[in-house]
Amino acid sequence: MDQSTHYRKPGRLTRSVLNPTIVFLTRLGISIWGSRTLEVRGRKTGEPRRTPVNLLDIDGRHYLVAPRGQAQWVRNVRADGGRLALLLGRHRGEWTAHELSDADKPPVLRAYLRRWKMEVGVFFDGVTADSDQQDLARIAPDHPVFLLSEAVGAPGAGGTAAESGNR
Repeated sequence: MDQSTHYRKPGRLTRSVLNPTIVFLTRLGISIWGSRTLEVRGRKTGEPRRTPVNLLDIDGRHYLVAPRGQAQWVRNVRADGGRLALLLGRHRGEWTAHELSDADKPPVLRAYLRRWKMEVGVFFDGVTADSDQQDLARIAPDHPVFLLSEAVGAPGAGGTAAESGNR
């Protein structure tokens, strides 16, 4: 699969205030519109790396979308064979991420933009949930999308439906 090099680095406000606030709230078990803390092993250090993400649920299937593009967490997930954990309070779900092809991304991107248009719209170059299929297909290479499945044999794999779904 061809991978874009597109990435929008977070600004100081996001790095210093917004992301730490979301991580703090998810540690308390409070999900803001589906927020979770993603934990994945660093590809260079092997140490756990954590970052806030928005878990998207479409018809009972769970997705992670990288609105900023080829973020470090995306590279780490790929390097670790798709293994990751999603944390919310004391609940830890072990998952395997399967990256979607660009052709399969548009309906997920549309749902993601519909759900978080105010928070992430700026990262999609003017494309919105109401944009036509061609515009969604045009931006698809710049935004990795992963379908999540419960990790087989992991303790507490995936958690319960209430733990893994949006709150």
